[in-house]
Amino acid sequence: MKSQGRAFKYGDNVDTDAIIPARYLNTSDPAELAAHCMEDIDASFAAAVRPGDVIVGGQNFGCGSSREHAPAAIKAAGVSCVIAASFARIFYRNAVNIGLPILECPEAAASIQAGDRLALDFESGAILDETRGSRWTAAPFPPFMRRIMEAGGLTEYVRARLAEAGDPGPEGGSR
Repeated sequence: MKSQGRAFKYGDNVDTDAIIPARYLNTSDPAELAAHCMEDIDASFAAAVRPGDVIVGGQNFGCGSSREHAPAAIKAAGVSCVIAASFARIFYRNAVNIGLPILECPEAAASIQAGDRLALDFESGAILDETRGSRWTAAPFPPFMRRIMEAGGLTEYVRARLAEAGDPGPEGGSR
C-alpha cells in the first residue's frame, strides 16, 4: 500500500474530543463525522482536506476516550494516514480495527510542516517529504496488520477470511 498527500500538522495530546467533538457522537454516519472532523482545533480542515492527505501529530495523538468515532471521522474525511510521534494505545487499536493506517515516527512528526507533500509506503514504512527532500522510516506494519488495513478494517478482513474458508458467517445462516 502506498499513498501521497498534503500534511495537516497538529501538536501534542490531540485528544479524541478535538478529533471529533462530543456533540457529534450521536451519529455514526461517516459523512457527518467527516464534516466535523478536527473542527474545534482547525475549523478549515473539513473543507480543505482531500483524499490521500495526511494528518501529522505530536506525542500521544488520539488520547482521551476509547470511542471509534475519532479514527472513523479521520478515515471518512479521506485522510490516508496519521503520522505521529506516539499514539494513545486505544486510538492505535481502533485505527487498525477500522483500517486507518498510522505510522509512529517521532523524527518525521517533528520535521514535517503543514502543507508539505508526502509520499508513504506502508509496506516498508518509508515516509518521504517531497517538499523538503527528507526521508524517514517508521516501523512498517507486520504482514497481518497490512492485510487488515488492505481489507478496510478488521470486520472486512474477517468477512473475507470466512468467505475464503467457505463459511457464510453469522449473517449467512447457521452452520
